[in-house]
This record gives sequence, C-alpha cells and structure tokens, in this order.
Amino acid sequence: MVATDPGQGLHEHWGAYLFEGIVLTILGAAAIFVPTLATFAIALFLGRLFFISGILGLLSAFWMRQAPGYWWSLLSAILGLVVGIVLIVGSTSGAIFLARVLTAFFVIEAILSILLALEHKRALPGRWGWLLLNCVVDLVGVVVAGLPGTALWVLGLFVGIDLLSHGLTLITLALYARETAPA
Repeated sequence: MVATDPGQGLHEHWGAYLFEGIVLTILGAAAIFVPTLATFAIALFLGRLFFISGILGLLSAFWMRQAPGYWWSLLSAILGLVVGIVLIVGSTSGAIFLARVLTAFFVIEAILSILLALEHKRALPGRWGWLLLNCVVDLVGVVVAGLPGTALWVLGLFVGIDLLSHGLTLITLALYARETAPA
C-alpha cells in the first residue's frame, strides 16, 4: 500500500531515511576526500558491469538467433563489451567519457529535484528548501566541470558532492519528519 501523503510516508519511515542519509553522507565525504580514487573505482565498477552485461547479451543473442531483433541484440551486446573494455582498460578515456555522461545526469537530476521540491513544498513547508538546495548543488557541479582536463578527479568529486548533498538532505528531512506528525 502506497501512502498518498508524502509527509505521512516520511513520518512513518523516518528511520530508514535517516539511515540512508548517514550512509550517503559517509560515502560522499570519502569520495570528496579522495576523488581520483573514487573516479577510478567508479570507472572500474561500471566497466565490469558493462562487460558482464555484454557477455550475457552475446550469450542470449546467440541462444536466440532465430528471434526477431537478433542483430539489434547482438549490436547491443557488442556495445556493452566495448564500453566495458574502454572503462576497464582505458581508465583515462573512460573517466572522460563517464564525466561527460555524469554531467548530463546531473542536469537531468537537477530538473527532477526541482519538481520533487515543488511537490514536497506543501507537505514539508519548513524543509522543502533542502530539496531545492540539492538541485542547486547539482547544477553548480555541472558549471565548474572544466572537462577534459579535470576528468580524472572531477567524476569522483561530483559523485562525492552529490552523495553528500543527498545524504544531508535525507538526514534533515528524516529528523524533521520524526519530530512532526502529518496533518
């Protein structure tokens, strides 16, 4: 059953939001402290995911050779393999690629954060600004990215700032929701 009132849902599950906020804050601070290491860890992790998905896609495509869309499935699997290899082997070019993709992600996430903040404005009249601040943090991160020269550390820094911002936002909302009963 889904709660129709966002304030009620926050109030009932404030502990889960608080826990998630603390974990995100810790991970964000770690990524900010060592952004280059975070960048390479992200590139390697995503590279392995793409590589494994490419292998599974190839197996699936060959297994279903007679199915419609075989060639598209095969090309998709090959793309997954290539992107995976680029991210695993070519960590520098992979970091630049990921930084560009992440920049696009932050722009889209900022827009969605604005919409989320506006939806929560009524339910959380005193705290919805934190959601809006998270949007501003995402947009500022996009503006200061001086790609490609900063790609080796900017990805880890962006992810760290985003995680820290989300974590602090969740902590603030959870503590507010714990103290207030829904109207």
